[in-house]
Amino acid sequence: MITSVYTLSEISQAIANDQSQWRPLVFTNGCFDILHAGHVRYLQIAKSFGRSLVVGLNSDRSVSAIKPHKQGLPPRPIVPQQQRAEVLAALKSVDGVVIFDTLTATSLIEALKPDIYVKGGDYSTQTLPEAPAVLAYGGRIELVKVEIPTSTTALIDRILHSSQ
Repeated sequence: MITSVYTLSEISQAIANDQSQWRPLVFTNGCFDILHAGHVRYLQIAKSFGRSLVVGLNSDRSVSAIKPHKQGLPPRPIVPQQQRAEVLAALKSVDGVVIFDTLTATSLIEALKPDIYVKGGDYSTQTLPEAPAVLAYGGRIELVKVEIPTSTTALIDRILHSSQ
């Protein structure tokens, strides 16, 4: 499978054209700003649930809305969306990346209808905004334990304060 960055229309068409290459389809989403080992392990585990993994990547605009500017820290995202998408797409476990501009990935989920929706274990089905959409068409939700408790915000804070 060729890993690539797709529009929603392109990935929908690719899946429709060759279901056997894509299904069971696993989907996850996030900001992935400053990719770290925790992200890589999470994506590897997500991929293990199916044949292919598509990652919904928050656009720069949606990252800014989700992660508002905090005093003493640079505005987010640190890495622009096209670069974040390229790095994600280069990972062995990722079969496709779709950039989305909304605060949740509900519209992507409704369009792609992944067989399995994966999120980190810091969520529950009750706190996951996309859960009702997944459950509505009979999809499965898998919550993955966070193996390396690292966050981009913590990395940025460490970098900024290590020189003091």
